[in-house]
Amino acid sequence: MDVFVRNKAYTGPVQAVILDWAGTAVDYGCVGPVAVFIEVFRRRGVSVTIPEARGPMGLMKKDHVRQMCATPSVAAKWRAVWNRQPNEADVEAMYADVEPLLISSVARFADPIPGVIEAVATLRRQGIRIGSSTGYTGPMMEVLTRAAAEKGYAPDAVVSASDVPAGRPYPWMCYLNALKLQVYPFEAMAKIGDTVADIQEGLNARMWTIGVTRTGNELGLSIEEQSSLDPIELATRLSTITETFRNAGAHFVAESMADCPALIAEINTRLARGERP
Repeated sequence: MDVFVRNKAYTGPVQAVILDWAGTAVDYGCVGPVAVFIEVFRRRGVSVTIPEARGPMGLMKKDHVRQMCATPSVAAKWRAVWNRQPNEADVEAMYADVEPLLISSVARFADPIPGVIEAVATLRRQGIRIGSSTGYTGPMMEVLTRAAAEKGYAPDAVVSASDVPAGRPYPWMCYLNALKLQVYPFEAMAKIGDTVADIQEGLNARMWTIGVTRTGNELGLSIEEQSSLDPIELATRLSTITETFRNAGAHFVAESMADCPALIAEINTRLARGERP
């Protein structure tokens, strides 16, 4: 490997991409975690909606529960049942349910999203390494990585939220991927994900950042649900998600991972001109 000394702009190609898991690489529509969060609140007598469960997606799962409790509509429902605000003890108790529920269910949502295996193969032929980050914890990922590998998807590095001091939007998972993959500088890497938290993670790591719209949490629809949706309605929703990601600072937006190799080529062109993310 050529050693890069930071006294001039990096003009080489992208060396690695870091993919999110649910909604980006596997689990089309990011369906798996939603039912779990709804269930843990149901066990406390609080009925949360799918949008309320999806809102904090991308965060470390305990932070996800914490953020749901801080959502005004959820907090109001909690007060109606318990006559008080949800507190940190409630977060801890619910997260104690989240962990085993996700571990027991995550393998059912390990199918690679269409186009992911082919896109990863394309990138690897260019010498690009494949990292990954996730809001799942290590025990969850032990199950998910085995199931995904059996279906043909196995990144070169796996970093979970429990491997670092804090999950998204902090950049630590991206940094640990860089260390495991032995890639630098950070502008030689691209972060790809389907939530605003993914985009914030990539930006905070000073990496190129790509938001994925069609397959992830923001749209939150399976392939079958999308096919039955009015095309104009689908296009409108995708346009709204694109705007959300661009407002969050994403350098690029794609419908799915299948579109990302072309964007990596565009990043290579920009790097060759000495541009940085």
